[in-house]
Amino acid sequence: MFRRTNKAPLLGLDISSSSVKLLELSQTANGYRIEAIAIEPLPERAIQDKDVIDPDAVAAAIRKAVKESGTRAKHACIAIPGSVSISRVITLPADLSEAELNMQVRIEAEQYVPHAMDDVSLDYDILGPTAGNAENIDILIAASRTEKVEARQNVADMGGLHVEIVDVEPFALENVYHQIFAPKLDKIHADSGVVLLDIGANNTSVNVFHQGNMIYTRDHPFGGRQHTDEIMRRYQLSYAEAGRAKRQGGLPESYEAEVLLPFIELVAQQVGRFLQFFYAAHPSIPLTRILLGGGVAGLPDLSERIAMSTGVEAQIANPFVGMTRSAQVSGTAGSRVLNEDATSMLIACGLALRSFD
Repeated sequence: MFRRTNKAPLLGLDISSSSVKLLELSQTANGYRIEAIAIEPLPERAIQDKDVIDPDAVAAAIRKAVKESGTRAKHACIAIPGSVSISRVITLPADLSEAELNMQVRIEAEQYVPHAMDDVSLDYDILGPTAGNAENIDILIAASRTEKVEARQNVADMGGLHVEIVDVEPFALENVYHQIFAPKLDKIHADSGVVLLDIGANNTSVNVFHQGNMIYTRDHPFGGRQHTDEIMRRYQLSYAEAGRAKRQGGLPESYEAEVLLPFIELVAQQVGRFLQFFYAAHPSIPLTRILLGGGVAGLPDLSERIAMSTGVEAQIANPFVGMTRSAQVSGTAGSRVLNEDATSMLIACGLALRSFD
């Protein structure tokens, strides 16, 4: 799942419940450059409960995103949701041969995977020596039912791309945190934590980092779809029409007071609730920063309202700050994505960064 077989440029391809997001990065002497970027909305119910329901519609969206981005890359890194995967850090002796290591990883994985191993895709990554014990190594294992992996591989193939790596969404968020956000954060007290929120259409991913490690990740069933549903209900619009109206405007004057502001208040309340789940699990770790990502993050004054509600400083998580752009990205479509949808590209960015592993 995690390994590359060649060094061709990788497209980060995030297949979410509401859209397909595509990103290609290159590395320069001064950092990263955006080579290609696109977002293509998906029809309602093309993806449901993390499953691909309409492969043809998803593949068509991928083809359109590839075309609009202008990329020539054909290799992709995709991710499966954390909720359909199992990951654990295990410890094994450092002197095992590769064959012995493969066998032991499989034996250890059988303790955690509630499926027949013949039905599971399994891989591992060696993290390094175990702290305080140089004779052992820590190994991250990840597993998912093969049908879940193949469903996303197949739609990428149908969309004209070859899947080179299958990652897991929380790992992609961890990657973008370490590579993009952590180096830019102010010096934070060693005993405090940083929250990276990715508020999608149907789910919010809460990820907490402490002393350089991701110590907590949890998905909650809340997202921007509730905003869309209220627009549909109140103004008698279709799903597609409501999505366009959110992005492009044109709603009645009553929209701000009747729909937008109550939803912003609801988001702030939900974020406070999500943090309480973290505090229940880690009562001794204070939180000092919230990085706010996902399509909802761009709502006006949301970060200020969350900071007021939670007592934790909040800021917008734009992964592209400081990156240069290729000429084709500077065109109308690419610029629009960067201006309007940057915060929804966190997973795609984490996947695209796998090009430089």
